[in-house]
Amino acid sequence: MLPPRGEGAVGDRAIQQALETAWPADLPAGDERWLLAAGRALLRADATGTGRGKWPEVFPGSGRGLAPAFSTARFRIQAAIARRDGRPDRTVVHLVWAGTDRGGTHTEGRITDLHFTRTTPTRKKGGPAWIPQPRT
Repeated sequence: MLPPRGEGAVGDRAIQQALETAWPADLPAGDERWLLAAGRALLRADATGTGRGKWPEVFPGSGRGLAPAFSTARFRIQAAIARRDGRPDRTVVHLVWAGTDRGGTHTEGRITDLHFTRTTPTRKKGGPAWIPQPRT
């Protein structure tokens, strides 16, 4: 059962449990950890502008005065899971998040799916085995 909207951070654990129950884990633990960290970082960079330089292939020209849509102080990821996306070389990181936009409107339960493709069967020289795909 999901918490009522407006519950705040208190309800985040229930959202996480609901995601995990609805969509059982199907990735190796190491891949899942890496994808969750990358997905969280990408969403934070997209929403708040913080960390866009780490992802130049996703945010080309990110230093050119693009104002972030959300405040870093009022942004949080409520829950996240990483799962296969139809094929062994594709994954999706499903994120539920909350944020306050530039106009001051706070909304919880926002949903973002970020897709990744495996670059090689194993990581080469410490590089990522997964690369983010453009958002459509």
